[in-house]
Formats: sequence, C-alpha cells, structure tokens
Amino acid sequence: MAAKFQPGDRVRIRVGSPPGHFRTPAYVQGKIGVIAAIHGAFRNPETLAYGGDGLPKRFLYLVRLELPQVWGTYVPPQDTLCIDIYEHWLEPA
Repeated sequence: MAAKFQPGDRVRIRVGSPPGHFRTPAYVQGKIGVIAAIHGAFRNPETLAYGGDGLPKRFLYLVRLELPQVWGTYVPPQDTLCIDIYEHWLEPA
C-alpha cells in the first residue's frame, strides 16, 4: 500500500457532511493546502466509531494551510494552520 500524496503536494480538502462520525472540520473543507508530512496508515476512525474494524487502513497526512486561505483576511498573512487529514478526504489541487 502506497501513499497517494507526498510532502509538497498541493491538495484540496473535500467538502462533505456524511451522516455519523467524521473527522474533517467544516472550516477547512474546500480549502487548498500542502502536504507537510505523512504520518502513516491507520485504521479508519470513521468506521471504528461504529464498531467496524477500520479496514482498509487509510493514510493520515499533516496538511499545512495558509491562514488567509482558511479565514479570509487573516493578519499576519504568513501564519499557517497544520491539521491531520485522512487520505479519503483529500484530492489533488
């Protein structure tokens, strides 16, 4: 199993509000960031929350977003937000 993204790749966090337990905050959905690191592959907490086995494992990434991308006219503009996002919530930007 290989990671779909590598550090430095630009990604968009997909938009969605599936029923039940999901771990991607609304304030970052639709935003574009850069993969800062790959944490590894882990069981999917979205299915583990309902007693599932969490398989197949999903890659978890550290995604870096520029704060103006998240909050609009945020000052100072060079500040960033780093957030852990699972692969199935990411798409190439």
